[in-house]
Amino acid sequence: MTWLLDLTPDEWNAVRLSVKVATVAMLFSLPPGILIALLLARGQFWGKTLLNGVVHLPLILPPVVTGYLLLLTFGRRGPAGAFLAEHFGIVFSFRWTGAALACGVMGFPLMVRAIRLSIEAVDRKMEAAAGTLGANPLWVFATITLPLILPGLIAGAILAFAKAMGEFGATITFVSNIPNETQTLPSAIYTFTQVPGGDEGALRLTLISIVISMAALVASEVLARRVGRHMDIE
Repeated sequence: MTWLLDLTPDEWNAVRLSVKVATVAMLFSLPPGILIALLLARGQFWGKTLLNGVVHLPLILPPVVTGYLLLLTFGRRGPAGAFLAEHFGIVFSFRWTGAALACGVMGFPLMVRAIRLSIEAVDRKMEAAAGTLGANPLWVFATITLPLILPGLIAGAILAFAKAMGEFGATITFVSNIPNETQTLPSAIYTFTQVPGGDEGALRLTLISIVISMAALVASEVLARRVGRHMDIE
């Protein structure tokens, strides 16, 4: 089993970068994910069906298409990319930040769906009761709704993290496969499969990817159960 952890510096960089990209993608997706889930669960407005379709579009589009659209939009010559680079110095294309953006977009539908289902399961009578006692909507959400949807929020966040760990098509299309900059675990595995004698390295990184993703899913289940038990006790 020692060969499993006998990674080269480039392989370690791929592992660290994957965890970094997935974590950043998850954290930055969480606030808009909660907002969009709340709109879809509670909102009544024109275009709700369209918004729902746009949110879930990355699930049905080929990942390469999503990556190409990101390149057109957030590339150095894209409208959003040129604006961010010129005014804020933020560059996404061919940077690890672009990999995080691509992973965040691909995992966003899974996060939103999990949070939305949790919001729809909340008993509105509890929120209404808090409102009659003088609590404003923001306070009601922070003290009543948010704790009740916490298991779904955790599940959605971990699903987005796991999806980001395995994202390949959108990432390699948008930010390419640059060692130590944008080469995540899937990209590194792909690289190993394209060179003679790379089978051992590909297998090593594949097993590590499986372990990290499974650990994230198990952690999600354990945290959701603990939060659920804590809420039942209260």
